[in-house]
Amino acid sequence: MDAARIAALSQSARDGLAKVEVVRETGSTNADLLARAAGSCGPQLSGPLLLAAEHQSAGRGRAGRSWLSAPGHSLTFSLAWKFDGGLQRLSGLPLAVGVALAETLDRLGQPVRLKWPNDLLKDGDKLAGILVETQRAAGPAGDATWAIVGIGLNLAMPDELEARIGRSVAAVPWLARMDRDALVAAILDGLVASLQQFAQAGFAAFGARWNLLHGWQGEPVAVLDHGKILHEGLAAGVDDAGRLLLDGEHGRIAIAAGDVSLRMQAAD
Repeated sequence: MDAARIAALSQSARDGLAKVEVVRETGSTNADLLARAAGSCGPQLSGPLLLAAEHQSAGRGRAGRSWLSAPGHSLTFSLAWKFDGGLQRLSGLPLAVGVALAETLDRLGQPVRLKWPNDLLKDGDKLAGILVETQRAAGPAGDATWAIVGIGLNLAMPDELEARIGRSVAAVPWLARMDRDALVAAILDGLVASLQQFAQAGFAAFGARWNLLHGWQGEPVAVLDHGKILHEGLAAGVDDAGRLLLDGEHGRIAIAAGDVSLRMQAAD
């Protein structure tokens, strides 16, 4: 990947809405941008920045899980974006990012589905994961928050890597053959447009779109926390705050994002 070429192919970068950097290898692009947002390491962030890595050696997923990848077989990158206000303004942001990524891939001819709260599915298997982390803006910025939007997107899945992951994982060979710089530029443009919209309207602007892309709509599911089943019912999409709606034997409940996973249950 080439940062200058990505920037040249991205309308957002050409318009000065985001800068692009590429590194050959790093531990975690999210960790790198969090450190820069805090002013503790590297040049301080001055505006939106996409940091892409050819390889991440310590990629992270939600709830402290590892994101395993092999050089050349995935896209791993993070976008730093500053929002006015505190964390309460960012409710539903990971789901909005999922919508942005899914809609971008659909425009590229690769339809995908969404799994609450932060995964993209292809043919039922995980294709991409999203991790949003936050850092209060340093300096005289007033009440503002940096959101670091990390994305890992599988392009190809070697058998040995899938064995290390321990489950079936999706990949899209067509995307693997696509020009990497053009793919990153397209994703950047989709993210910038959606983050601008989120800053203005919050997740309410994305709820209906998320539900149209919901991969398990109407399916029997269980919500688990550290392997313990907390709730069971039929997945009914999300509300305007990004909470999962679950229809159970006692009616509909709304479940907030957290250290929770969602798994399919066999229908009776």
